[in-house]
Amino acid sequence: MGKQQKIGCIAFTDRGQALAEKIARALGAEAARSGRPRSVHRWTEENFGKLDALIYVGAAGIAVRAIAPFVKDKQTDPAVVVIDERALHVIPLLSGHLGGANDLARRIAQITGSDCVITTATDVNGVFAVDEWSKHQSCVLLEKEKIMHISSTLLAGGRISVYSQWPVRGEVPEGIDLISPQVIPYAYDAEEEAEGAAGFSTNDIDVSLDIEVVGRHPLHLVPRICVLGIGCRRGTSQQAIEEMLFDVLELTCVHPAAITAVASIDLKKDEPGLTSFCAEHGWPLLTYSSEQLQQVKGDFTPSAFVASITGVDNVCERSAVLASGGTLIQGKVASGGVTMAMAQMNYEPDWTWRSEENE
Repeated sequence: MGKQQKIGCIAFTDRGQALAEKIARALGAEAARSGRPRSVHRWTEENFGKLDALIYVGAAGIAVRAIAPFVKDKQTDPAVVVIDERALHVIPLLSGHLGGANDLARRIAQITGSDCVITTATDVNGVFAVDEWSKHQSCVLLEKEKIMHISSTLLAGGRISVYSQWPVRGEVPEGIDLISPQVIPYAYDAEEEAEGAAGFSTNDIDVSLDIEVVGRHPLHLVPRICVLGIGCRRGTSQQAIEEMLFDVLELTCVHPAAITAVASIDLKKDEPGLTSFCAEHGWPLLTYSSEQLQQVKGDFTPSAFVASITGVDNVCERSAVLASGGTLIQGKVASGGVTMAMAQMNYEPDWTWRSEENE
């Protein structure tokens, strides 16, 4: 369910345009030529807040001047990469980690045979980059203002502790102390220190990889691995579904950033309240036939009434499991004509935190 990255390329010369078109073909992007008809400034103005990544083929100075009026902060700026028209050097200029410019530059280097010039401190020093790791593990990174402290600590030769709800595959990077769920209780309190078997508390955690709303101290990485299954009566309002979501999040303590999609029966694919709810949150609505839902294996809460209307004994639990390919973490909750359940995808994080091509 990963989102397709939207990328644009613009060249400053005819020679550069041939290179831009080559890169665009390889990346599934759009290629443009400055001045035909839009200037590089106008092209940047139109695309800076719309695309995930901007690639400039030509002089770095022109690219810098083009983006300068629109740069805000590393949390929201798109990835910006520049490559000279002879494809000698490719350089990420903006959002190297969170925006993915470093990885994009490495991909472009592989496509073009260019020398990839990375300048971010963690990369040039071979130090673990928590923001880039978050992106590679399909996470939403909360409290982004804490990234600098984590990176500064590692660059200075210090150590950070990482709690993970799941086992993390691979070799633990230098400077990282991995804290397992056996040491820190999974549902630790947001206000009080929960002492574990080894004497750790929430204040000992620097980074938490978890879907739950947890204590205030760590930098939180929330994997987008949860699917809401929803059933509703015809004409159910968006507000009624929103109220049910609030109840389910309260029950599970799951952070809403962990939700990646909504699932239901195909009879509900055009239900106004449900489609508005999905649009409001930016979640795709995945729908299935009654036959598909009936074939899902598992122990679900049956309803003769639902079966008489839809042809399947349970919509919310079955659709959540089918869409996620995983398991239920919250069974059916019903109120006000809405039923809702939550399932979690199978998730296996690893210590990959950057692309290794061209390294």
